[in-house]
Amino acid sequence: MTTEEVPGTAGGDDPARERLRRWRLVLGGDQADGTGCALSGRDAAMDGTLAALYGKGDGPQTGRDRSAGLGASAPSVARWLGDIRTYFPSSVVQVMQRDAIDRLGLSALLLEPEMLEAVEADVHLVGTLLSLNKAMPETTRETARAVVRKVVEELEKRLATRTRATLTGALDRTARINRPRHQDIDWNRTIAANLKHYLPEHRTVVPERLIGYGRAARSVRKDVVLCIDQSGSMAASVVYASVFGAVLASMRSVSTRLVVFDTAVADLTDQLDDPVDVLFGTRLGGGTDINRALAYCQSRITRPAETVVVLISDLYEGGIRDEMLKRVAAMKASGVQFVALLALSDEGAPAYDRQHAAALAALGAPAFACTPDLFPEVMAAALEKRPLPIPDTV
Repeated sequence: MTTEEVPGTAGGDDPARERLRRWRLVLGGDQADGTGCALSGRDAAMDGTLAALYGKGDGPQTGRDRSAGLGASAPSVARWLGDIRTYFPSSVVQVMQRDAIDRLGLSALLLEPEMLEAVEADVHLVGTLLSLNKAMPETTRETARAVVRKVVEELEKRLATRTRATLTGALDRTARINRPRHQDIDWNRTIAANLKHYLPEHRTVVPERLIGYGRAARSVRKDVVLCIDQSGSMAASVVYASVFGAVLASMRSVSTRLVVFDTAVADLTDQLDDPVDVLFGTRLGGGTDINRALAYCQSRITRPAETVVVLISDLYEGGIRDEMLKRVAAMKASGVQFVALLALSDEGAPAYDRQHAAALAALGAPAFACTPDLFPEVMAAALEKRPLPIPDTV
């Protein structure tokens, strides 16, 4: 945690004292921290929440050692979760929660309903809950679904409007024509283009060139197949892809199929009206057989020239590599637009199999990481068979 992330609560008007206080909170009060700064009141309580998570956990437990821990007590963890929400902003709380789950092995405690009610919900927490899905007792499942639904609804609000607007524009774009029928004239553009033909004596414009709207051709319904890797590293991608799948399924101009896979393949298209059901129908972890998943997707393609297949995977193939590449080549040759997303998440560059990514790129199938905000533009370009709006492809 950087010094900028720790909110100031003391120090008055003395900048040097304030900097010392911040460094003391960051360094933890070890004898070698060099600050010589004592904390009290709210600062001491804040330091305690940091110590519980980031303490060394070894050596004698003195008042100046970061050696505390959350232990395995659900009540103490619940109190700690409440404390960090008191002392830190939401963005920092989410980071600390993830660190607590990773560093202190608190995943099992998320199976307690009272724990779930105390946490700050975000995409990463949803990924953790999905990985615990099969071990979740019935008393916890409904609470977990409520937490997941809250995150999904927030994501839909953020992503749905832009996705619909972008894809509708891509599919229903109309041409401008210079010889329109009267009812199709765009009067604003026509007047602007003919202002030089204004007749002052008649106080009117005599248009020499008419500009009008083209009649929109009947748009061809597009088929989109989202094929999602369920390996543990793809948790955030599964969440985002499920939300986008539900949004796409709500559009009449797009037919959406959602397929998830590990070493088995599951078609969740019939659950697309509820992304939460889709998420709880996945099971993160296990092996990966991309070839088998693509074979299933290939078998469901009936209109190759109007189909976009989006493979969301880190490309660590446990199946038959050469067969996987042959399937991609066959789909491309038939007219399918094929895109490989190495991650659909807010994070930076993911870990992925570079050899497989390069092999896909050599087939003309771009492989790259994509943020959720960019995904609608990527889909629009793929549906129109335009170059994809990405800075770098693998």
